[in-house]
Amino acid sequence: MTTTAVSGRARVRPAKRDEDRAVLLTRLGIIAAILLCWELLARSGLLYRDVVPSLVLIVGELGRLLIDRTFYDNLGVTAGEVLLAIAIGGGAGIGVGIILGRNKFLQRAYEPLLHYLGPTPKIIFFPIMIMWFGVGPGSKVAMGALSSFFPVAISIAAAMREIDTVLIRVGLSFRLNNAQMIRKIYLPAMRAPVINGIRIGLGVAIIGTLLAETKLANQGLGYAVIQTYATFNMPRMYALLTVVFLLAVGVNTVLGRYTELRATRAFR
Repeated sequence: MTTTAVSGRARVRPAKRDEDRAVLLTRLGIIAAILLCWELLARSGLLYRDVVPSLVLIVGELGRLLIDRTFYDNLGVTAGEVLLAIAIGGGAGIGVGIILGRNKFLQRAYEPLLHYLGPTPKIIFFPIMIMWFGVGPGSKVAMGALSSFFPVAISIAAAMREIDTVLIRVGLSFRLNNAQMIRKIYLPAMRAPVINGIRIGLGVAIIGTLLAETKLANQGLGYAVIQTYATFNMPRMYALLTVVFLLAVGVNTVLGRYTELRATRAFR
């Protein structure tokens, strides 16, 4: 490697660090501004004080929430339902996306239906889920799975059409069967779209599951949120919503970092 190339890379790295630092400071500034506006609104008296409680009250409830065993019981229930939902809905979405991506006739016949049904609010199907799976966790898992299926299927179907035909020809030349083509050709070539589809699917699975828990449940984070709303315990409700938000952001960040890491290794 030449001296010029080394010095050029050395200049790029500090510039990248400066840019990352600026991005981080901007994000922190936005968060600080939002929190400041919230606190000013809470203290202004423009709204009923319990509707927009002070951050001090919310943080206090957050501390009590984190030492409450009931919270962890509800968290475990919701986490189990969401994981099962994304496993079912995401797995089905990957399978359907691969089928539609491989078969042009099925793609033309059925993929438009995915685009039509995808934006439809899935909560309208919840009464059907209750009739099919009962009032227990089954109906919540079904709502989460249905919600996550569409973004994953659409993402994978689109990614299948972007796979380099050379890779497919290589697989066919080695006479790989369908299962081997999926495992050794399709999924490795679509690693980033698969993970991004799962990220989106996980987000809507969380939304679908929590919505279902707010409608008919006796456990779970959605149930806990609606109970605090029913008793008008606004600080605890906001504390619960904050925890749900932070957990969702944390999981999404981990998946995003994993995607970036895999992409970086692929280009080395």
